[in-house]
Amino acid sequence: MRHFRNHDVHDSSRFAMLSLAVALGPSLASAGAPDHSQVPGVVITHSPASSRQYLGSPGIAALGDGVYLAKCDLFGPGTTEHVRARSRVFRSGDAGRSWNRVAEIDGLFWASVFSHRGAAYLFGTDRHHGRIVILRSDDEGRTWTQPSDEQSGLLADGLFHTAPVPVVVHDGRLWRAMEDATGGEKWGERYRAFMMSAPAEADLLDAKSWTRSNLLARDPAWLEGQFGGWLEGNAVVTPDGRIVNILRVDHPDGGRAAVVEISGDGRTATFDPATGFIDFPGGAKKFTIRFDPESKRYWSLTNWIPPKHAGQRAPRVRNTLALVSSADLREWTVRSVVLYHPDVQRHAFQYVDWLFEGDDLIAASRTAHDDGLRGAHNAHDANYLTFHRIHNFRELELSDSIVDPATIGSASE
Repeated sequence: MRHFRNHDVHDSSRFAMLSLAVALGPSLASAGAPDHSQVPGVVITHSPASSRQYLGSPGIAALGDGVYLAKCDLFGPGTTEHVRARSRVFRSGDAGRSWNRVAEIDGLFWASVFSHRGAAYLFGTDRHHGRIVILRSDDEGRTWTQPSDEQSGLLADGLFHTAPVPVVVHDGRLWRAMEDATGGEKWGERYRAFMMSAPAEADLLDAKSWTRSNLLARDPAWLEGQFGGWLEGNAVVTPDGRIVNILRVDHPDGGRAAVVEISGDGRTATFDPATGFIDFPGGAKKFTIRFDPESKRYWSLTNWIPPKHAGQRAPRVRNTLALVSSADLREWTVRSVVLYHPDVQRHAFQYVDWLFEGDDLIAASRTAHDDGLRGAHNAHDANYLTFHRIHNFRELELSDSIVDPATIGSASE
């Protein structure tokens, strides 16, 4: 068994997590000197629990020549997330070894960050259940456009929900999943899934460039009456070239996802509950799915629940981050556990956004961990944004996990 160790980014080990603990920018509240020495990965930024400002919605984009952007937003009782949210953008010019905060954006929440045709974009809402907005940067994230009207990035008025989910280019169009939040009052039940798309060459800040599909509401009778809702969907190209929306599913066993079919013109979304639900390790929490042309497989980093932690409330078990893969989007295999902490209550590696980079994966995580200041408020209310590199991901096996699989109830391959 090969355990994860702390190494520099260019270590030649089969795979390794970066551990250079670099907290850049002041913490949101002063409560003594934080201790980042126990935190896996590179610390991009930190916010102590005492601030009541927690770090959410991690995102990562690669701009070329070792330049990355990472972002997060601020949520919790010490923030204005429900009125006008705030997000922070960080830049690395050395392939993730160190990070600097380059922007703070007023009026942005739950945003994806991505690069397209030489520019960087942020695509999300302006607050918790807010309007859909998109921003562009032409200077590597230092300055961003202001979405003040329908020609400058204000794409839709209303109540919407999302997360840092993939933006996919396929058949000359960009595709991104969203949820309308007017289908009820409660979390989960209120979310109605849909897809947005625009021509790849269009002005993405112009609302007229974007097409929206119909809305699909949940049916509480699905999954034998245990379907709590769907959210945080992934635009994914299937093996036969169709676009689908693969969504997180709120279900007690924590291991389901839903596959919504999208028409080629992006206008029609359909779902068949008889065939649309799949087994997906960690499906009760947010995940990112991407296709790797080299291995011809789909990959994700998910909060799989190993047998040791089964029986707890599935959406809150986020202490295990697993690399999973599939050849067909329907049958998924846990390949390796890449991050783990035995405590479920106040430790988590969650909402991980990631990209391929050669033989590696690079990732940004919403991390709840020990900080020398009494740690995170709880596992959900994260106190860190961290960067990770997973080396030679295609070769990983369960025996390569950071934790002995036998100790968490997983059989070795």
